[in-house]
Amino acid sequence: MKSLNKKQVARILLILVILICILCFLYVPAFKSKLTQVLMLFRSMSVESIVGYIKSFGVWAVLISFLLMMFQSVIAPLPAFLLTFANAAIFGWWQGAILSWTSAMAGALLCFYIARIAGRDVVEKMNKNFSLQTLDDYFDRYGKHTILICRLLPFISFDFISYAAGLTAIKPLAFLIATGLGQLPATLVYSYVGSNLTGNSQKVMFGLMSMFALFIGIYVIKKIYTDKKRTS
Repeated sequence: MKSLNKKQVARILLILVILICILCFLYVPAFKSKLTQVLMLFRSMSVESIVGYIKSFGVWAVLISFLLMMFQSVIAPLPAFLLTFANAAIFGWWQGAILSWTSAMAGALLCFYIARIAGRDVVEKMNKNFSLQTLDDYFDRYGKHTILICRLLPFISFDFISYAAGLTAIKPLAFLIATGLGQLPATLVYSYVGSNLTGNSQKVMFGLMSMFALFIGIYVIKKIYTDKKRTS
C-alpha cells in the first residue's frame, strides 16, 4: 500500500476539520448559536457591539480578539477594521495595534496554508466573488510586491489575497514579510484613530483612511512600474 505524503495527510486533516465544524453547526445547538452570534456581530458593523462582546470574556479578552481576527480572515468577507478599532478602544492604541497586527498575520498565514493544502478548485469555490485569474498575472509579474500593494489597499479582500498567495510559488516567509509591511501602516493608523473614535465619525474616518492607503498603494505601484521600466 502506497504511503501518504505530507500534503495528502494535511488535506485529509483539513477535510476532517471542515466536516467536524459542519456537523457541530448542524447538531450542536451551542456551537451554532455562538457561530451565528459572531457572524451577526460582524454584520452589524458596530464597533461598540464588538467591544462589548470582547470585554465580556474578561481575562480571556485578548485570546478571544486574536481568535476573532483569525476567524474573519478565513470567513470572507468579514471586515477586519472593526476588530482593529475595537482592539484599540479596549487595550489602547499601540497595544491594540500589536494585537491586531499579529492576529491578522496569523490569520493570513492560516489562509495561505489552507489554500496550499486545498488547491485552486477549492479556493475558487470559497471566493466566488473574486477572480483568481485576475491576480495570477500580477503574482507572476511582481511576486511579493503584489501582496504588498494589495495589503495597502483596504478595498481588496485581505483573506482572498492570502488564499491566492497560497496557490503561488511564493515562500511563506516572503509572504509574511510582504503582509506585515503592507498591513502595518494601516493597522497603526486605524488603531490610533480607533482609540479616539465615537459614534458615526467611524464611517468618515474609515473613508479618510481608505484614501490614505490608496495614495500609498498608487505610489508603490508607480515605483514598481518605474523600476521595471528601467530594467527592461
